[in-house]
Amino acid sequence: MAAQSSSVSPLTTAGVLQERYALRLPRSLDDLTGPMHGEVTLPLHVAWSGLRTYDLDRPRLRMSLYRTVLAEGQADDLTTLLNRGLLLAQWPVLRTLVSRHVRLVWEDAFPVLRRVSAAA
Repeated sequence: MAAQSSSVSPLTTAGVLQERYALRLPRSLDDLTGPMHGEVTLPLHVAWSGLRTYDLDRPRLRMSLYRTVLAEGQADDLTTLLNRGLLLAQWPVLRTLVSRHVRLVWEDAFPVLRRVSAAA
């Protein structure tokens, strides 16, 4: 499993949230083997209200799907719904749309995400 950030105490609300997100992380971004095109319907435990079907060929919908899965998805959801290439391509903008806790956990675990943001 990817390394967990130690910058926040697990006894704080931020620490609890970051620990929760860290436990869901894939071992590697290469484990993110989700689709790159077409429609994706999120399971009810990820999207329990509102929009559940997203067209990955529409950038705004794709960004919304990634935001939802990063925030609400379990480990298996991350690996089957997210795609490494799409995550890397979207990260410079996506990192501004997810919570600080999600952003910190993912960037701590996968430094390449910080690098693609800095390069953008």
